Amino acid sequence: MSKIVLFGLLVYLTGNPILAIIVMLVILYLLDQRFLGLTPSVLRPFQLRRRASRLRQELRGNLHDTSAKLDLARTCMLLGRYGEAQRYLEEMLVVMSDSADVHAELGLCALKLGDAVRGETLLLQALELNPRVKYGEPYLRLGEAFAATDLPKAVAYIERFREEHSSSCEAYYRLGRLYEQLGRREDAKRAYGEALDIYRGLPRYSRRRQRRWALLARLR
Repeated sequence: MSKIVLFGLLVYLTGNPILAIIVMLVILYLLDQRFLGLTPSVLRPFQLRRRASRLRQELRGNLHDTSAKLDLARTCMLLGRYGEAQRYLEEMLVVMSDSADVHAELGLCALKLGDAVRGETLLLQALELNPRVKYGEPYLRLGEAFAATDLPKAVAYIERFREEHSSSCEAYYRLGRLYEQLGRREDAKRAYGEALDIYRGLPRYSRRRQRRWALLARLR
């Protein structure tokens, strides 16, 4: 009802229903960005591209700047340029073979590029080097990667992530989805309930990051 009233007010103010729809969508987008975070930021890709351009320029001046190279690889991953990120990380692995972070990022690239076997190997090596690397995220990403091909393995990885990072609404939501695929509906229901319980217990400053997963869990 409130949306209808808002739309009517906007039509009255603008005198144009099409313009009113555009203004309403902008308002809803801004509210989502401020309170929910369900939609992607329209500005973020431009910010990431500028950052990547700056880092490439820095590397042209110093090819051995490993910090800039890792930052560039991560930025490329955020832009979905996993092939480019992989090239930088492969170069780093030669000189940083004991880096859990490099193994983890390279493993994530391999997963995104469709090489699940190498991705799994690299991520498990990263966890051997540092069991707390990326706060247990490798388990979560392995769970995602194997959800379509090996559900028991996917569930095992998600459950391991839950053990390592018990305050993650995302982990419980994804675990619930995997349980549903396995036909374990009661387990799925409990996992969604856990996601909501965790969200209610989170401090205000960290709720926004987890709100998307809590809402998805409620919808399930």
